[in-house]
Amino acid sequence: MKYFLLFILSVFITNNVDAQIYEIGVFAGGSNFIGDVGATDYISPNQLALGVLARWNRSPRHSFRASIIFSELNGDDLKSDDPRRQERGYEFNSNIIELSAGMEFTFLDFDLHSSGMKGTPYLYSGITLTSHDNYYFSNTGEYTSEDTSSWALGIPMALGYKTNISNHIILAAEIGARYTFSDELDGSVPDSVDLESLSFGNTNNNDWYMFSGITLTYTFGRRPCYCNF
Repeated sequence: MKYFLLFILSVFITNNVDAQIYEIGVFAGGSNFIGDVGATDYISPNQLALGVLARWNRSPRHSFRASIIFSELNGDDLKSDDPRRQERGYEFNSNIIELSAGMEFTFLDFDLHSSGMKGTPYLYSGITLTSHDNYYFSNTGEYTSEDTSSWALGIPMALGYKTNISNHIILAAEIGARYTFSDELDGSVPDSVDLESLSFGNTNNNDWYMFSGITLTYTFGRRPCYCNF
C-alpha cells in the first residue's frame, strides 16, 4: 500500500502543477458481489460504497485517474435463484478497501475550458488492489475468520457518463465491474493451505464485484496546452 500511495503522489504532485487540469472529489453508490456465495445478478447494489478520487486530465480525450473506495461485500444464498444455493444457505460479509489507478477515455472531447455545458460517455480501466479479511466456512457451514487479511489484484472495467454542472463542478454516473485474480473474497477458498479441504464452488472462476454510483469532482488548474498529447 505504501508504494501505491507513493505512485499516486508522483502522478498528481509535480513541479508544474499549475500547468494542468486536476479534479478531486467523492464517489457514492453501492456494491454487489458475484461469486460462489449469494446471488449472481450482475447489477444489484446491496451495500453502501463511499470513496474519494482524483483525475489528471492530460487531454480532452483521456485522463489519469486514481481512487480509494470503502465498502462491504455481502452474499446471501437465500437471495439466489439457484435452488442448490438456497438449500445450502450460506451468507458472508466482508469489508473491503479498494485502491485503483488507471486511465479514463472519453468518447467525445471534454475540454473544461470551452464555454457552455458539455458531456460525454467514458470508459475506465487500469489496476486495483483490494484489501479484505480472510474467512472460511466450517464443516457445519459457520462463517469463520482466519484472523488474517490479503490483497487481491484486479482489473476495473467501468462505463460512465460525465457532464459539467458549473464552471468547476463535474457530475458523473458510472457502473463498474471488478475482476479479481482471487477466489477468496467470499470464503469459498480459504487462504490457509491447511484449510484447503474446505474449498467449495467453482475454483476455476475468480471473484467479481460491482460498483454503481455517482462522482462529484471539483476541477482546478490553469488552461493547459494539449498540443503535446
